Amino acid sequence: MARKARKRKTDGPTPRRALWLRTLIAIAVCGTAVGGLAAYRTHSDDDTAAERPVTTDEASRLALSRLNLYQASPVAVTLTAAEGGEVTVRVKGVVDYRTHRAVGSYQVTGATGSSGPSGTATGQLDHGLIVWDTGGLGLAPVPKDDSGPPWQQAEHIPRSGWSSRSYTTDPLDAGLQLLIGLGADRPDNPMLLAQSGARWLGRDRIDGRGYDRFAGPRAQGATPGAGSGGGRSPLTYWVDGDGGLRRVTMRMPGLGTPTTVEFAGREARAKLPEAPWATG
Repeated sequence: MARKARKRKTDGPTPRRALWLRTLIAIAVCGTAVGGLAAYRTHSDDDTAAERPVTTDEASRLALSRLNLYQASPVAVTLTAAEGGEVTVRVKGVVDYRTHRAVGSYQVTGATGSSGPSGTATGQLDHGLIVWDTGGLGLAPVPKDDSGPPWQQAEHIPRSGWSSRSYTTDPLDAGLQLLIGLGADRPDNPMLLAQSGARWLGRDRIDGRGYDRFAGPRAQGATPGAGSGGGRSPLTYWVDGDGGLRRVTMRMPGLGTPTTVEFAGREARAKLPEAPWATG
C-alpha cells in the first residue's frame, strides 16, 4: 500500500521448494523483512513435553496449513502486537489470500495519563480502519454514522482518504507482513520442512479443540542447541489434525510478549473493498 498499491505477480509458478523458506525462514534471518529477528525460545504451555523433530505426518499437516488458509479465504483474523511501553495494538479483520489483500479495524490501547485509586488508567489511545497487502499498509478514520463491518466501511473511503506507507520494523508491521504471506496456493514440501528444523513442541487445547504446537523452520545458519534459543525459529504454529492453522506467534528482540495471530475460519460474508487500491 506504500503510496501506490502493489499488484501481486502471477506470471509463472513459484518453485515449491522455495515457498516455505522464502516466506517463513527469511522472516527469521537478521536484517530481513521484519528487521533483524533472531531465534528466541517460545515458552511451552506444557513444560513436561519433550520437544523433538516433527514426524512425517506432522510435517505433512504443517505443509498443508498454508494451502488450507488459501482455500478458506477470506479468513477472519485477529492480530495482537505489543509495541513496548505497555502499548498494545489489536487488528481484527479479514485476509483474502487469493489477492493478498486484507482489511480490518485497529485499536491502540495503553496508559492514558490519568490515574485512579489503582494507579495509571489504561484505555483507548487510537482507533480506525486499516488495509494492508504485500507492499505496505494504509490507515483511515472510521466513517461517521457507519456501523457496518470494516470491509464495508473501507469501501466508502476514497483512495485519497488513506494514509499509506511502506512497512517498518516495528512489531505491528512485522505481524502484518507475516500474516499476509502465510497463505499459499499449493502445499509446501514436508520433507524440506523437516530438514529445515521444524520441531514438535507439545499439545494444547484452544476453544475445546486439540492442536499440535510446532516451531517453524530455523533461520539459515542457526545451529540446533546453540545460544539461548537453541537455534529455534521465533515462529510457533498451532495446527490441528487436518492441517488447519489456528494460531501463530512471533517473538522479536527486546520484547517479552510475542506478536500473536489468531485465525477464526472463513468469513463468508466478507467482500474486500476496491476503493483503497483504486488507481483512479
